[in-house]
Amino acid sequence: MYTRKNQRDLTRSERRRFVDAVLELKSSGRYDEFVQLHREFYVTDGEDRPRAAHMTPSFFPWHRRYLLEFEKALREVDGSVTVPYWDWTRDRAPDGPLWADDFMGGNGRSGDRQVTSGPFAHESGRWTLGSTSGVPFLTRNLGRPADPVGLPTQKELDGALKDGVYDADPWNSLATKGFRNRIEGWGIRSAGRPVALHNQVHRWVGGAMAGAASPDDPVFWLHHAFLDLVWGRWQKAHPRSGYQPAAALPRDHPEAGRVFALRERMPPWDVAPSALLAHDGVYRYA
Repeated sequence: MYTRKNQRDLTRSERRRFVDAVLELKSSGRYDEFVQLHREFYVTDGEDRPRAAHMTPSFFPWHRRYLLEFEKALREVDGSVTVPYWDWTRDRAPDGPLWADDFMGGNGRSGDRQVTSGPFAHESGRWTLGSTSGVPFLTRNLGRPADPVGLPTQKELDGALKDGVYDADPWNSLATKGFRNRIEGWGIRSAGRPVALHNQVHRWVGGAMAGAASPDDPVFWLHHAFLDLVWGRWQKAHPRSGYQPAAALPRDHPEAGRVFALRERMPPWDVAPSALLAHDGVYRYA
């Protein structure tokens, strides 16, 4: 079993080895395959096809498996590397260590929002986005100063963790109760905010993180590792509240065949949420 650490606790060597492994995946072409996979499975409520990754109960188990596949690829490059997590309730400054030149790199410049510092700057010659991204360089707009957005607070996260229901009908972005949608941040949000929590962080980073190709920004993995940790906290707080829906939806339900019940296998790995409810024996969080 290995350990995923808070990014603020990484040693200089651990930061370097993580960055180097990510860059190696990029140079081999494997990194862009992960980006394309996320784009492929970013299916919205309005699309008439199965929806495993977003706006759906399987948001947490799908991304757990996605993270595990990415982490496996990293560890094939360097067996000491794991995916760190970014606790955005604590590390909230756009000029904090997370965004240092030896780690995630800084904010995008004014105008085109191009990231020009750090290992993932296009000018480094090692980080060119795929053709579907519109531009070849990584972009960010931390905090979106022209139309400010803040990071979620500890109070907001605690509020989501108190919801003892995992998910609820209609099992999509419009669900008005349930931990999953409180965290994913669509239909349940604070007054005056168009999105919340998970979505709010994507919007705060901006640029590449604001779209379906969000893994183009390596901070994506740190964000989702923290969400994976949060799911584990919720499970411990509500041990009698399991994944929902537990059984396949009735055929006449509008979401039948589009969302995944506890034992229905999710693409592209042909694995059910029931197989991803725990990570004991694989990794732990420090």
